[in-house]
Amino acid sequence: MPQIPFGSFRPFLLSLAIGLTAALLCEWLNTPLPWMIGPLFSTAAARMADVHLACPVRVREAGQWAIGAALGLYFTPPVLRVLVSYSGYILIGVLFALVLGAVCAWLLHKISGIDRTTAFFAMAVGGASEMANQGERHGAKVDRVAASHSLRIMMVVAIIPFLFQFLDVHGLDSYVPGARTVHYGGLLALIGLTTLGALLFKRMNSPNAWVLGPLAVTIALTASEVNLSALPEWVVHFGQLFIGISLGTRFTPEFLHTAPRYLASVALCTLVAMGIAACFAFGLATLSGMHPATAILATSPGGIAEMSLTAKTLQLGVPIVTAFHVTRLAALVITIGPLFRLARRVKYGKGF
Repeated sequence: MPQIPFGSFRPFLLSLAIGLTAALLCEWLNTPLPWMIGPLFSTAAARMADVHLACPVRVREAGQWAIGAALGLYFTPPVLRVLVSYSGYILIGVLFALVLGAVCAWLLHKISGIDRTTAFFAMAVGGASEMANQGERHGAKVDRVAASHSLRIMMVVAIIPFLFQFLDVHGLDSYVPGARTVHYGGLLALIGLTTLGALLFKRMNSPNAWVLGPLAVTIALTASEVNLSALPEWVVHFGQLFIGISLGTRFTPEFLHTAPRYLASVALCTLVAMGIAACFAFGLATLSGMHPATAILATSPGGIAEMSLTAKTLQLGVPIVTAFHVTRLAALVITIGPLFRLARRVKYGKGF
């Protein structure tokens, strides 16, 4: 992803202007997730049209902080008791995600001709940066891995929220934040504590530290019934805006012109993954009693922020969706290396 020092503002200010304009337009058009989808697609289109845009890493982290802090406010004591009852289903969801990644890696290798190592890390249902770093250690083509995850996230963000809106899918979520009113003294304390949490997670080399750190702090506070403050709605909007432009500026003018067969194969594998995940979600919903749309968001091959925000917007089990994705991310980061080495040793992995 392009990164610039804070002294070089012009590409970032242009990204911000394009993203903000697109967000307001999407809000006027009543699209789903307007403050993320508008900036994501507008900046991606501009980048692929060779417009010089950039998003500093600190801006992306600020967006992640806002989303992590907002999501953590939902984890009240009653919600945690509900999540404990879903722990078995969350474990099943994690195992499903690992199997789904392996199946789609095999499919990507077959239809694109890419080497098995690259396919393995390209189709693992995890964060782009974490999978690219892991893949680089094992000899994968990092640019292909990063491109695969960027395209996957863009497709999931484009398809699921719009499909839910088209089908008028929404819930009557009984899960509400513990803090519902903005208290500016409490808000300052919340900002300080969650920032410390993010820095601690970053020091521990945690993936998505600026999501998981604030999320962990706000969960701890909310679960203890320490409700310092809600987040102002504009903070959440700008968090989505920052994440949108950080994702959109990953795309380059060369993106559509390099390895078109590979990108088409990734797109097909992503559609297959989404279809398999949806079928699994309906089965999980039948067993667990959760809303089918909540199960779809919880098990989809999307990211924590995107799927949890969709759940928040549509009132579809925010804590459940967040818990599924956070657990999956943690499990994948811990196990992806050993799983790759195991796959390389078994007959299936011949040729890795």
